[in-house]
Amino acid sequence: MQIRDMIVEDIPQLAELYRQFWGDASDLAKMKTTFLELQKRNSHLFLSAVEGDELIGTIMGIVCEELYGECRPFLLIENLIVDKKHRRKGAARKLLAELECLVRQRNCWQMILVTEADREDACAFYKANGFQLNNAGFKKKLHPAK
Repeated sequence: MQIRDMIVEDIPQLAELYRQFWGDASDLAKMKTTFLELQKRNSHLFLSAVEGDELIGTIMGIVCEELYGECRPFLLIENLIVDKKHRRKGAARKLLAELECLVRQRNCWQMILVTEADREDACAFYKANGFQLNNAGFKKKLHPAK
């Protein structure tokens, strides 16, 4: 298994991973356009876990600037997903570790994520990887999924 920067050629398999996780289809053309735009920004990080030509996992990080204290940035983690048939083999841990390495180099002072409270496996995974459950996370959906 290799962890590398995501490339646009990963997008079709990424859409399948998202469908596997959320059950909804994604618009491939929009995904590619958005990915290419976000890739140009210094704030978005996309990593892929691959075995050969197969995308088996992914993670996205968004570096957010901060005005508090020493004005050091922090990272928001989104969409850590591993294919069902490749879970519990270390891909998620390696994706998370590589992302942490990258943002430490950017002087980020913390990493933040939100996961569903009823996903006990995910909560246990994050705790095992150094995250603390000491804050409440809230979501407000502005536009319902179509």
